[in-house]
Amino acid sequence: MTDNIDTGLTVAGDGTWSDETDWEISDLVDGDELGTGGPVPVVAIVGRPNVGKSTLVNRILGRREAVVEDIPGVTRDRVSYAASWSGRRFTVVDTGGWEPDAKGLQQAVAAQAELAMKTADAIVVVVDATVGATSTDEAVAKVLRRSKTPVILVANKIDSERQEAEAAALWSLGLGEPHPVSAAHGRGAGDVLDKILEVLPETPREATTLGGPRRVALVGKPNVGKSSLLNKLAGSERSVVDNVAGTTVDPVDELVELGGKTWQFIDTAGLRRKVRTASGHEYYASLRTRSALDAAEVAILLIDASEPITEQDLRVLSMIIDSGRALVIAFNKWDLVDEDRRYQLDKEIDRELARVPWARRVNISASTGRAVQKLVPAIEGALESWDKRVSTGQLNNWLKDIIAATPPPLRGGRQPRVLFATQAATRPPTFVLFTTGFLEAGYRRFLERRLREEFNFDGSPVRINVRVRDKREQRRKK
Repeated sequence: MTDNIDTGLTVAGDGTWSDETDWEISDLVDGDELGTGGPVPVVAIVGRPNVGKSTLVNRILGRREAVVEDIPGVTRDRVSYAASWSGRRFTVVDTGGWEPDAKGLQQAVAAQAELAMKTADAIVVVVDATVGATSTDEAVAKVLRRSKTPVILVANKIDSERQEAEAAALWSLGLGEPHPVSAAHGRGAGDVLDKILEVLPETPREATTLGGPRRVALVGKPNVGKSSLLNKLAGSERSVVDNVAGTTVDPVDELVELGGKTWQFIDTAGLRRKVRTASGHEYYASLRTRSALDAAEVAILLIDASEPITEQDLRVLSMIIDSGRALVIAFNKWDLVDEDRRYQLDKEIDRELARVPWARRVNISASTGRAVQKLVPAIEGALESWDKRVSTGQLNNWLKDIIAATPPPLRGGRQPRVLFATQAATRPPTFVLFTTGFLEAGYRRFLERRLREEFNFDGSPVRINVRVRDKREQRRKK
């Protein structure tokens, strides 16, 4: 049988060819990872619910990052954002509304806010000036007056000079001068930022971790156990957990020591419905989840093993596949699974998860801690595949044997030839085949399957692109 592959091109040892412009794939090379800077001070934004804390955070950031809606209690975890002003970097921590006599879920939210106050280098307490100082505001002020951390009092919702008298009434809180601000319109925000820089110490209270820990996103439908898993891994109540579905709205990140390494875990909002049909804070939370997934390197898809796999689970899976991230599927609540359910689950996996036979699977229980330690080797293996590069010579020698044994199907009475192949990118591994004709989707899936078998890409998506070189172009090059 004649060879279907022509490897007469000059190839460098790093997997590039002699004339990249000839093949027009400069858009496929890897991008550089941005390094992280040194430790930066932390500013905590605190106050009772619905006074505009998240709106002020967005104003400080200069972009819409924190989820905002005109309903009290949308923010429930403390969420960190990188910010800068006048050339100086700092971290802004948005917190849930602080209620001194809160119970249940609200008590957990208050604890998050108190922890943020204890670890911050400066505290911005936000009060709704149009309402005035409430008993809750006075209780917050009483706690903050004992704090050794600098405190800045912001009188929010002052939209005009005529309302500034309402801000002056907040001197009674004993937190110093009230700074009139309209977070929604930006009025006075620059003055508050100047004041923040004035009180921030040069050396942060808690130095942030240097280097670049691998980033892991916890994703799944609401109430599947993402926050419980983060708390179990972190060994603390890092995320607010409640039986109410959708407790987490903003992505929450935490540095966790596992298997002798530091990992950055990101707890994301559960996705209820398609983005185009979501509304309010649900819509923006879904965008934040997509952004968190884009920023991650590997995703852990949590699926409730005690219930049938749902359309929501498959929708989240599609989002992960589209993002190109490495994937580990964790079947949570395994302590609730009996023999009958295991039999049904095996059938559901074969039927519903046929798209990702390459994904690593782990059975865990976030509430009891069962087998959560098995996540580490699964994550490491998936990331190893995601980072893997196959040399061009090795790839073409393997492809030559595969095509000789199983040539591509005829198309229009002609058999396409594969001229050359190379791995154009990692993260995820992306391969480009240069051919004389189009390769059928079924044949590309066949090549992907054999590629996985030969080079072990478990846990990572593999992309195969085909570039057809027509006869007119070949004659022009000659």
